[in-house]
Amino acid sequence: MGVRQIQVTFDCAEPERAARFWAEVLGYEHQGSACVDPAGVGPRLYFQRVPEAKVVKNRLHLDVRVGTGLVGEERVAALEAECARLVALGAVRVRLLRADGYNESCLVMQDIEGNEFCLD
Repeated sequence: MGVRQIQVTFDCAEPERAARFWAEVLGYEHQGSACVDPAGVGPRLYFQRVPEAKVVKNRLHLDVRVGTGLVGEERVAALEAECARLVALGAVRVRLLRADGYNESCLVMQDIEGNEFCLD
């Protein structure tokens, strides 16, 4: 019998605030310290309070797929539009990584607790 579901758990200082943020980002339903895909397809995200602050770069991050199928400036425009929406929610823009012949452009960001994620 294989694994049927996964949950992604974030250590954080303010679980309900983080859950609200990510529910807005992903179009998920906010459920206290968690957010859930209303279609039941994506993983549940759970946010647990920990006493220590984030100190180093994440070893794992989420890619928020907003530019799928787009290339060049059309892709960058889609990334920039979503970036503006997320900055209004409290995210921080870190840097745009331009296409390099191997990877398409992506935009590195941080959530409200400083966790890195990419708009891809």
